[in-house]
Amino acid sequence: MDSANPKVDAFIGREKKWAEEYKKLRAILRDFPLAEELKWGVPCYTFEKKNVVLMHGFKEYCALLFVKGVLLNDALGILIQQTENVQAGRHLRFTSVGEIAEMEPILKDYIREAIEVEKSGLKVEHKKTEDYEVPAELQSKLDEIPAFKAAFEALTPGRQRGYIFYFSAPKLSKTRQARVESYLQHILNGKGLNDA
Repeated sequence: MDSANPKVDAFIGREKKWAEEYKKLRAILRDFPLAEELKWGVPCYTFEKKNVVLMHGFKEYCALLFVKGVLLNDALGILIQQTENVQAGRHLRFTSVGEIAEMEPILKDYIREAIEVEKSGLKVEHKKTEDYEVPAELQSKLDEIPAFKAAFEALTPGRQRGYIFYFSAPKLSKTRQARVESYLQHILNGKGLNDA
């Protein structure tokens, strides 16, 4: 393992809720040939510059996210898919240092397997944008306004998916329609959902 990353030291030092849990997880991760980095504002452990596992915290739990978790065997069935739209990542949730200590041998097995997945060069087969169901309210606008359709199709696949997920989320059609209307000009301007 490379030396401790001062950015990760600072991250843990700022943490109020999960500091002890992060320290325990970090100690386990540092037993492996992984480089310690800070990416997306959280500790990330890499093998030959490839992301393997991240530590992150939420209100109710902290977690280890296996970047290619979907490819792990998960014989115990303990890996969690955070939302239905997450394709590759799977995580393990913790609420105490004791829970982490109790699971340490299992964690090490999962980390070992995640490194082996990376060594093997296995890739996750991601769904393509066209594999997602386009909500009727969006499809209606795409059919109605050729310039809007052209602008939407010119967006990157990730931006298209972002809009599809956002427009599909509400249960009510009128809410979905309102969302499409409110982002019409944004899309015509070639911008993604979160672009300023």
